[in-house]
Parts: sequence; structure tokens; C-alpha cells
Amino acid sequence: MGDTRAAEKAEKESQLTGQLERVTYSNEENGYSVFRIDVKDCPDLVTAVGFSEKHVPGEELEFSGAWVNHPKFGRQFQFSRCKSVRPSTIEGIKRYLGSGLVKGIGPRMAERIVETFGVGTLDVIDESPDDLLGIKGISRKLLDSIKQSWESQKEVRAVMLFLQSNGVSPNFAAKIFSVYGQETIRTVKDNPYRLADDIFGIGFLTADKVAASLGISQESPMRLDAGVRHVMSEFTAEGHLYAPRKILAARAAELLGTDAGLADDAISRAAADSALVIDRIAPDGEPPIEAVYLPPYYVAERKSAQKLASLLSTGFLDELDGMTKGLDIKKAVAWVQDVMNVSLAPKQKEALELALTSKVMIITGGPGTGKTTLIRAIIGILGARGIRIELAAPTGRAAKRMSEATGHEARTIHRLLEYNGRLGAFSRNSDMPLDCGLLVVDEASMIDELLFFHLLRAVDEKTKLILVGDIHQLPSVGPGNVLKDLIESGKVPVAELNKIFRQAQESSIIVNAHRVNGGFMPRISRDADSALSDFYFVQQEDAEKCVGLIVSLIQKRIPERFGLDPMTDIQVLTPMHRGSLGASNLNASLQQALNGGHKPAIERGGRVFKNGDKVMQIRNDYDKDVYNGDIGFIRGTDAEAGLLSVEIDGREVIYEQQELDELIHAYAVSIHKSQGSEYPAVIIPIHTQHYVLLQRNLLYTGITRGKELVVLVGTKKAVSIAVKNDDTKRRYTYLAERLRQASSKA
Repeated sequence: MGDTRAAEKAEKESQLTGQLERVTYSNEENGYSVFRIDVKDCPDLVTAVGFSEKHVPGEELEFSGAWVNHPKFGRQFQFSRCKSVRPSTIEGIKRYLGSGLVKGIGPRMAERIVETFGVGTLDVIDESPDDLLGIKGISRKLLDSIKQSWESQKEVRAVMLFLQSNGVSPNFAAKIFSVYGQETIRTVKDNPYRLADDIFGIGFLTADKVAASLGISQESPMRLDAGVRHVMSEFTAEGHLYAPRKILAARAAELLGTDAGLADDAISRAAADSALVIDRIAPDGEPPIEAVYLPPYYVAERKSAQKLASLLSTGFLDELDGMTKGLDIKKAVAWVQDVMNVSLAPKQKEALELALTSKVMIITGGPGTGKTTLIRAIIGILGARGIRIELAAPTGRAAKRMSEATGHEARTIHRLLEYNGRLGAFSRNSDMPLDCGLLVVDEASMIDELLFFHLLRAVDEKTKLILVGDIHQLPSVGPGNVLKDLIESGKVPVAELNKIFRQAQESSIIVNAHRVNGGFMPRISRDADSALSDFYFVQQEDAEKCVGLIVSLIQKRIPERFGLDPMTDIQVLTPMHRGSLGASNLNASLQQALNGGHKPAIERGGRVFKNGDKVMQIRNDYDKDVYNGDIGFIRGTDAEAGLLSVEIDGREVIYEQQELDELIHAYAVSIHKSQGSEYPAVIIPIHTQHYVLLQRNLLYTGITRGKELVVLVGTKKAVSIAVKNDDTKRRYTYLAERLRQASSKA
């Protein structure tokens, strides 16, 4: 409830005890509950909110937490812990038993039982349940049902108590129980590190705390093995396909607080169990090393190289060669220029000829260099020869842009390959390849190694493959550096377009993007200039004041001067997530400025989602047909039902409470998240606060996201640092060398 907490007046940690009067709201998936509590000496019922296991009216509950003043619901007790205490009063026991907690006992039966056994009722059910046979209406069959239900409830309570006593929050306890059920205690005791693998949101560090509370040794092989796998997953999260074994062992030892020898032993065990793959490689002519892979990435890198080498060596099959057989290339180039009413530059003509005669090729170049015109020319010539054409891109936004630019339908790679969310697999593969003669894939710099592997699997031997992308943009978010590796292999024909066309030269955005890419400072228009420009720099040394400037630019200055909508047309792109100029703080400030007030809201994971909020999907959800990076607007909230309605690309998408982890606020997003997108206006905070992330390709990528307006806010020193810093972090990949090796054998 992070944003709400800032507006609430929280008091110090305190305790609260009372009888549960009623459950106003309870989310079955995550345990978030709203209770009304009867507290002794308190004239009115108290509202208590937090994550909890299931409780029923009549229970005595002990809470730990703090009193807060909610802006809409008033004073309430926000609890972090909730412990059940058996009801001790006659009335409380009646309500407890008659609440439906125990199958077979309703309110009337509960009253008869309590009238007979009084305050000792629960002890009777626990210790001598057969005594219930003396109660009118309880048969042996009903008694057996009561016993079974009572034992089941005791098991659930025991599980939740076990988890919470071992450092698991009620929120996660409910998640864990929903996965493991009655096997929870046995599963967690056997291997608490399974929590990190099986429960979304629980990482190694949380699982390690649980393990420590269970008395598992710091040098336990179970702990060491889990730590090594965790560090290996961190390497892939950073974009690497493999980790040098020595570096992996050292990093794991640091995390685990042990020596590198024990961590190295864990690597060997993981390899023996096929949890990791160890391959001896010699990167960039260096001495051989042992590279450690997670199995899917090892298979993807090796098989991608083999399939690409096969495609490159196959050439065009005679019986399928409708693409180039009998085609006069020079006449075709002249014809398409006439049809399109364009005059191709020499480099474009060379690239077009290469595209028509190559089985696989790469087209790369910056904005304004004519990549789209070239794609249209290729499609025009081969389409006229009856070739079946497919266009694709990594994201829905990029595919939509490709469709608009070419006039030909483009799909996401996942849709093209017919991803089956239920099975978690692609329907299009080597057994059922794509049925097309030409496949053009745009924004290829965004394609990670796993997706590239699945794409290549579905490419038929007869298909021409053209990859289009800007090599100078940021690499893929996922592991790998596919476009760069393919170019560096020297085995794939490459056409690089580097001439900015006259029309594009009129755009300061495009000119400055190329200047930054070339290592030069952008030419900056001053805000006071009378003539409108499409590129500005607003100087501000103070990071906190930069935030106010950005709010002012979006709220007033840009809408008044350029007529752009603050919510739909202007996007803030920031290099990082933390700090005053990070995405988190900027989102909080912009939400308050653009969508403040007491609007219907729903809370999840420290975030408050309000009607009208701008949000972004951060995970692919194939069932909902929404994908990582899709931006939408909240159009409805139902806090009691835990539902959120989001408008994405003109259609309504419904999110349940437990699915809100897939959404973040999107008033400001990271530059990485903006890849493949274009926005009418872009504001980029660039400050020395971002020092560690100030890189040329980051600034270049941010600038190229703006179509009509780009505004940099910050310091010239930060811009200069970014422009000069072309020393991007190396990714551990071996695709280029594997492709060279595979090509020599093909």
C-alpha cells in the first residue's frame, strides 16, 4: 500500500485483540482481508485490514500492526500479523462453530452442542468427539463427517502457523498453501528452497530465511546447490547466456558466505544432475574457459547456430525458387521504384539486390536511413511474383508500427508461431514450419536467444529470412545479443544503411540521434526560442527540482505549446528505477499530478491503482492476449471483488487481485521497457544521479522513441557522460563463434 501509506498517518507498532464479528472482504487467492472486530471496552466495531489465513466469525484474534487513517475509509488497524486464539465465551463458541467452519454443524446444531458442553465444547470436539453422539440430531455418519472436517481445519491452521512461525508473511503463506495444500509442511521441511522455484514472488533470500529458521546448515549441499542456481539465474537476468565457471563460483560463494571451493562443488553436482551444463569454449580467441549454462539457453544457442548455418548453406531450392529464378534484378529494382514513386539511394539499391539474392540477410541502420522503404520494395517485388510473405516483430506495438508502415499485416512473433499458453509451447516448429517464402522480422535487436531459437525452428528450408534492426540500440531485455552476434559472426550478409535522407534531416530528433550515436553532443534548442523545434534540453542541476520540471512540462507547458495530451501523447523515459528521477518516484509524482484525488482504487504489492491510471503490462499473458510492454488505462475498479478493468488497444482486459503483480504504473517507464515503441512526445531525465547507467546506446534508444518531440531534462554533464560512454557492458554469449564453427561444417 506504498502510495497510500505516504498519505496516511501511521502510528507506532501496536497490538489489538478482539472477537471477529464479520468478514467484510476476503480474497481467496492472496489472503487480503477486511475484518470487523469486537474489541473489549471499544463502543464501535474496529476495522482491521491485512493479509491473513481464513478466519470465521466468533474467533478470538490477536493482531500486530499499526493504526492508520485511510483517506476514504477512515481510522483502521493495518495488521502485519494475525494469530487465532480459540473463542472463550459461550457466545463466541456458538458463532465460531455455527459459521460453517465445520461441515455438518450449522447455527442451530452449534447452539445445542454449546448448551450441553459449555465453554469446554472445543476441548470435547478435540479430545472426545464421540461424546457428540449424545446430542440430538448427530448420527454416527454425521459425527464422522464432523471429525473429518474438524481435522482438516486443524491441518490448515497448523500449516499456516508453521509457515508464519518460520518467517513467511500471511500473504505468501496463502500462496504457498494454495500450491502445496496439505503437503505444505512436508514439502517445505524437505526442501524450503523449492519455494523460490515454485512460488512467484518468493526469491532465494526469502527461502534461505525459512531454511535458516528450520535449522538447515549454511554449508548444507541443499543450500549451496540452490544458491548456485539462484546466482546462475541472476546472470541470465542480466542478459548473459552463460557464466564463466570461476566467476559463478566466486559470486555464489559471496552470496552464501562460504568459500569458492564449496560453491564450485555445487556447480559440479548441478551439472551431474543436468540442472546446469558445462561447456569448454574459447571466446574471442582467449584461452579456453568452462562456461556454465542453464540447459534451455545452452540448447537454444547451439541449435540456433546449427539451424542458421543450415539455412545459409542450403540456398534456394530449385523447385521452390520463384523468388529469383528468371528474375532480372536490375529491371525489378527499376520497376519497384516506378511503382512506389521513389528513387532509391545507391546503398538502398545494393541492399535490395542483396535481399533478393540472399537466403538469409540482415538490414541495419538508424532512424531516417530508409529501412522501411527498403522493406516495402522487397515486399513489392516478391509479392508481385506470388511469394507468400509474413511480417513479424517481437512486440505488439512494433508489429502495429510495421503494419502501418508497410501496408502489410504484421504479427508478433508469438502469434506468428501460434503460441499455446495452456501448453506453454509454440505450435509452429520444425514439425509444422511456417508456410511462407519470405519472412521479414523487424526490431531484431529486441529478440532474445530463446525466442530466436523458436523462430528459427519454425523457418522452413525454402524460406528467405530477413532480419531488420538497429544495431546501436539497447540489446534485448532477455538473455543474448542476437543481432550483434550474427553481424559479428561474419557469416550472415549485412546491408547497413547510414545515409540520412533529406526529409529526415529536417528532424532534429533524427539528426541528434545520429549525433549521439556518433559520439557527438546533440544540437540543442533553447526553451526560449521563438520557433518551435522537436528537440529541447532543459537545464536543471538539482535532481529534486527536475521532478517538478517534468511534472510542469507534462501538465502545462507541452500541452499548451504543442497541443499534446498529457496522458496519451507524452511519455517519460528514465534510465533507472530508483532515486528521485527513477521510474518509481516519477510515477508517484505524476500519478498525484495527473490523476490525484480520492478516486476508486485497489491496492496490491505497495502500489495503488486508481481509475484513470496509466499502466503497463510487464509479463506476457497469452490467455489475456496482452504482452510485456503493452500500455493501457484503468477504466474501472472493484475493491470488494478485487477486480480491475484496463483498456489496452481499445479493448477491455480484466485483472483479478492476484494478477495485479503483472501491472506497473506507466507515467514513467524505463528506457529498456520502451524498446519497440514510439510516442508523440518523450521526456528523458538525464542526470549524474544516473551515473552508472549513462551510456550512449541508452540515450540513443530513448531519443529514437520520440516521433514529434523529445525533451531532455537534467545536466549537460550527464549528457556528455552518456555520449562519451560507448563502453557497454559485455554479455557472455557464444553465438557468433558457434555460427562460425557450424558454418565451417555445413
